[in-house]
Amino acid sequence: MVQQSSGNETNSKLPFSFILFSMVALISSQVLILLNGDMLITGTFRLPAIWSAAHLFVLGWALMVAMGAMYQLVPVAFLATIWSEKFGFWQFAVTALGIVTFATALYLRPQDALIPGMITLTGILMFLVQMFMTLRSQAKPNILTLFVGSALFSLLLTITLGITLVISMKTGFASEYYQAFFKTHILLGTVGWFSLLIFGFSYKMVPMFSLAHGFTMKPAVYVYIFYLTGVILMVASFFTGTHLLEILGTFMLLAGFLTFTWHVKKMIDKRVKRKLDRPFMFALFAISCGAVIHLTAFIASGLSLLSKTAGPILFLYLIAWIAFSIIGYLYKIVPFLWWTHKYSKEIGKKQVPALKDMMDEKLAIPLFILFTVGTVLIILSFFVQLMPIFYIAQCLILLAVILFSYVIAKVLTI
Repeated sequence: MVQQSSGNETNSKLPFSFILFSMVALISSQVLILLNGDMLITGTFRLPAIWSAAHLFVLGWALMVAMGAMYQLVPVAFLATIWSEKFGFWQFAVTALGIVTFATALYLRPQDALIPGMITLTGILMFLVQMFMTLRSQAKPNILTLFVGSALFSLLLTITLGITLVISMKTGFASEYYQAFFKTHILLGTVGWFSLLIFGFSYKMVPMFSLAHGFTMKPAVYVYIFYLTGVILMVASFFTGTHLLEILGTFMLLAGFLTFTWHVKKMIDKRVKRKLDRPFMFALFAISCGAVIHLTAFIASGLSLLSKTAGPILFLYLIAWIAFSIIGYLYKIVPFLWWTHKYSKEIGKKQVPALKDMMDEKLAIPLFILFTVGTVLIILSFFVQLMPIFYIAQCLILLAVILFSYVIAKVLTI
């Protein structure tokens, strides 16, 4: 029987279950990409191996990390106790089983991915129930609640559309809308779910990691309105095929992201902590990358080139914005989780390690350099279509992923 924790603290075994699983999925996804690079650099993305790698990366790593982090951060950010930790462990088991079987089915027999997809859907629905029941106990909802709640709704729509795509592939159901469903599935899974979630928790973590005080939260409302409007316009363009809606959609997404970037800068300007930690600076670097990616998408749309450049732009969005953000924040969150779990009750009773000693920051710079250089080289390989460049780049990223997983695992030995 898993014991419930008291107050707003979460049993650390729950978030760490998600995080450790995600590390295995992350390494597996990068190995699959390395083995199928010859297809990737020619722009062939719709292959079983690539589908499997993409879902291991997005669902197995990014989604599971987000779930694990939310089990820890939601009680802190919203002062609401997790509804049921026992239910959380069951949710982890169902979701992990679903993702493993779903990714395997996509690799071997995509037409048989329906049942594994339904298992994955069940796990995600369990998570949504958990978060809904937890957030409803929040005494006073705020703008962060709006960001996180909208992100969770986007997640629900994303997985529902994913199952619809599998059904359409198997039965021909709504085949005339397959492309629109496919594009919306990707948009809601990246822009709707991950970006809104990162926005929401950044508003909690940026002040926390920089010790910022005295800033206003009013710009966050405009970030939400602009970005959500962009999402809606983009979905409308997928179903109507109207290029003007696409241009307006990418513009509103850019406006929302630039407003978010400006707002974060204003928060950093109000900081007490003069020297920012390297992992946190990497998360801030991810915001800069995100702004450039959104600008690139808007320009490509204006030149009627978005459909041709969608692959590289999406790849950059997943790696340089979403993955870099998660890695930067996770580098700070994991030591805090483990230190709290292992040593918080020992303070004053015996000597305990300092929180800053829980993570080897000497490895941060080479790790972030590996990720950045590898990403740049992969984008270059897309344009010049030279396999040696791709293999060098992907090997660098795989090395960075293994090193990052080692750093995370090492924390648990302290």
